[in-house]
Amino acid sequence: MAPVRNGCVIFNEIPTGYPEPGRTVVYDGHQTIDPDTVPLNGGFLVKILVLSIDPYMRGRMRDPSIASYEPAFPLGKPIDNFGVGLVVRSENVEVDVGQHIYGFYPFREYSIFKDLSELRRGRVLGTKEGLPWSAYVGVCGMPGQTAFYAWCEFSHVRKGDVVFVSAGAGPVGSTVIQLAKQAGCKVIASAGSEEKIAFLKSIGTDVAFNYKTEKTLDVLRKEGPINIYWDNVGGESLEAALDAAAQHARFIMCGMISSYNSENDYPVKNLSQIFAKSLTLYGFTVAILRDKYIDRFYNEVPRMVAEGKIKFKEDASHGLESAGEAILEVQKGRNKGKKLILVAEE
Repeated sequence: MAPVRNGCVIFNEIPTGYPEPGRTVVYDGHQTIDPDTVPLNGGFLVKILVLSIDPYMRGRMRDPSIASYEPAFPLGKPIDNFGVGLVVRSENVEVDVGQHIYGFYPFREYSIFKDLSELRRGRVLGTKEGLPWSAYVGVCGMPGQTAFYAWCEFSHVRKGDVVFVSAGAGPVGSTVIQLAKQAGCKVIASAGSEEKIAFLKSIGTDVAFNYKTEKTLDVLRKEGPINIYWDNVGGESLEAALDAAAQHARFIMCGMISSYNSENDYPVKNLSQIFAKSLTLYGFTVAILRDKYIDRFYNEVPRMVAEGKIKFKEDASHGLESAGEAILEVQKGRNKGKKLILVAEE
């Protein structure tokens, strides 16, 4: 086989606000690879099929001297994130040609690995559910895991609880909504467009509202008080939830995208509600709960998705060339479902 393109997406510049396509990250299509002859040295060659674009990636676009829960992207190197790839050659006895593997991949069309540990959370995927591989970077991947792990660990849900989910139309929020409905809860959820509101209603949300046209606090005062708040946003949404919380409410702190692209966080002014109402706040990252729930997740969630008990929506871009714009769309909330890059066909 003649050499083929092995394009990649390079982290080129640390942004000061929103990441800029073609500047923060740049696509390099000059590199090539011969899949039939490239030395594997006992490893295996993966053709990347789909890659995930997630809000937390903005936090990795920083100076590496700044500590955080995930390492910074190295300047001049390919960015990386969760994805699904197809094994096209293997000299590793534990990895077979034709297997589909979920793991942490560089944004490159082909990559060589020594073993599965290099994929960080590498897992060979089965085919029994008949789901598209793209689902395994969304509802059946890290976003779905985030929702499932923390809901199981922290919600302490009781039938009839009132749950508020900010950024409810995203892959994490929409999964939480459906888990809450299965548990017999009333669910309030916010999103930023009428199209997203329609999606929220389609998955069973009881009260779906556009936070750009309705005040979050007004909605929560009318529909609450709330027993569980799933926070993907922070800022004003968090402040409103504190005001509208019931006694002993549980706050599950998943993300704060309202501050990801600004140096000035919104000053939440009513933190005294935490002790006044005996609230419990649970902060987490998905990795801390993985070992406890990973097997249960794969045993339950893909089956529920295949059976239609958990619905999902995707927003796919095509080709690594689109990565910069896809990253920006997620940071600005312009994506219309789980944002992903379809890198290649099988």
